[in-house]
Amino acid sequence: MAPGAILPAYRRGTDSKPETRLMPQLGSLLAALRRSRYRHRLALMGAGLVVLIIANSVGQISLNSWQGSFFDALERRSLSSLGAELLVFLAIVSILLLLVVAQNWVQEMLKTRLREWLTHELVDQWLAPKRSHRLGEMGEAGLNPDQYIQADARHLAELSATLACGLLQSSLLLVSFVGVLWVLSSRVLFTYGGESFAIPGYMVWCALAYAFAGSWLTWVVGRPLIKLNAERYGREADLRFAIVHVDEAADAIAIQAGEKGERRIMNAPIDSVVAIGCDLANSLARLTWVSSGYGWLAIVVPVLVAAPGFFGGSLTLGGLMMVTGAFNQVQNSLRWFVDNFAGIADWRATLLRVTRFRNGLIELDAKAEAAGTITLDAHPSGKLRFKHISLSVPGGVGVLDRSLAEIEPGERVLIAGPPGSGKCRLLRAAAGLSLEGTGEILVPDLRRTMFIPPRPYLPLAALRTVLSYPVDGVRFEDGAVHQALQRAGLSRLVGCLDIHDRWDRVLSAGEMRRITLARILVHAPQWVFFEDLASTLGEDDHYLMRSIFSDELAAASVIAVGTSPALGGFYHRTIRLRRKEPDGPEIENLSPYLQAAE
Repeated sequence: MAPGAILPAYRRGTDSKPETRLMPQLGSLLAALRRSRYRHRLALMGAGLVVLIIANSVGQISLNSWQGSFFDALERRSLSSLGAELLVFLAIVSILLLLVVAQNWVQEMLKTRLREWLTHELVDQWLAPKRSHRLGEMGEAGLNPDQYIQADARHLAELSATLACGLLQSSLLLVSFVGVLWVLSSRVLFTYGGESFAIPGYMVWCALAYAFAGSWLTWVVGRPLIKLNAERYGREADLRFAIVHVDEAADAIAIQAGEKGERRIMNAPIDSVVAIGCDLANSLARLTWVSSGYGWLAIVVPVLVAAPGFFGGSLTLGGLMMVTGAFNQVQNSLRWFVDNFAGIADWRATLLRVTRFRNGLIELDAKAEAAGTITLDAHPSGKLRFKHISLSVPGGVGVLDRSLAEIEPGERVLIAGPPGSGKCRLLRAAAGLSLEGTGEILVPDLRRTMFIPPRPYLPLAALRTVLSYPVDGVRFEDGAVHQALQRAGLSRLVGCLDIHDRWDRVLSAGEMRRITLARILVHAPQWVFFEDLASTLGEDDHYLMRSIFSDELAAASVIAVGTSPALGGFYHRTIRLRRKEPDGPEIENLSPYLQAAE
């Protein structure tokens, strides 16, 4: 991870200006959806939802028409007509209730399936080969992938389904009721100079003017919410990371009595979240003035604009209620933007975060290809060759002590050099993780190669999967796995192969190192690359490691970084790295770093 990458968002800048235009962001996600295996299921659910929304709109039109007949029956004081209208009402409402329940169920299922697709898409991009290692190159956009994949993906899926359904329903109701309202406008007559006349589409123009005024005012007042929501998610992610960081280091904190210090450190991300929460509360309060006032005025505005027709006698009470109902449906459809602006701002901010993360991951491959000039390829004879290697290291360059170094199968070789010379980078370059520099690396068959990190990694899975990682555990016979555990001194775990647990917490540090040795025995690789593992092993572990590579894996090649007195004589030879400062001499005094190994 890049230096300073773990600093909270409120203390760091953004490396580059992200793409903030809506259509490119939506286009990138929709293109991914069209290529996914989930597209047919989501398309079917979307089509079903459209059908339900259309049927619901037809039902709303029928209910509005019934409303006029019902109030006319009241005005005539006809009990028989009133009873008939109530039966019609029960039939319409029963159908509408069924449609609403079905629509809500499909909508919730659509949210779940959208999240399923989006989560898998982000995980696929995140866990593409070598990408998770290079997250630090993305700057702020690469921090806290858990927030993007779990929280932001869920939030974006739910908001997208809710807002899309609401927009479609409002659009259909608008199209349906604009025609109804236009026809009903002819019943609103005005009298001037003793003559009565109607204004074509009078109620429609009034509804449009009212909705436009509310939408414009909402945009002006609520626009800052987009930026505030985006910043809020970043700060929430920082707080979440800080909590997880403390939780993972709980033992180290407790043994040093560092709780008070951690408590002081936690104040910064907490205060940051609280500050952005206050800013959001203030902005939402200003928006509420507009949205609530707009809603309450809508109770009387349609009655007032239709009052000339009612008082002039051209509208009956039922006609007035029909006009008012149609007006409300039109302006409710048009005010969808007003009512949902806070949600739209939230959706826009979440879309920005998700697409910035996803597109940033995809761009990592191009950046790595542009930055990496070391050629990595397969060795035709299954050996390991370093040729004309020069490694880019912070503040300098790491170079090998020879132009060509070739390692034969079965050799055990130590890579040594002063701090900052690029020892670990050389191993990572062989793994394809860090190719910044010049030269050529030819590697053996990677299918029979294991790269061992300095800190044991135990995935969240059954112990069988932990031992077989990164391949599927079914590839190995139980007998071989049992034998590996017993050889590594972990006989007590033989009966735990199918138990799922947090093995990184259940096992001691020594047992986790032994798990690494057991994993090597299970895989039986032809080539093993150690990144400073020997320096973390205990004395007994060193003897066990010597024994394993003298017995079961006697034919395996070992390439290691670091030195350990307990492994003196284990390596057949040493490859030396020198550090060269920019425009300066090479650092050649390697004796302090090689004495223990030789």
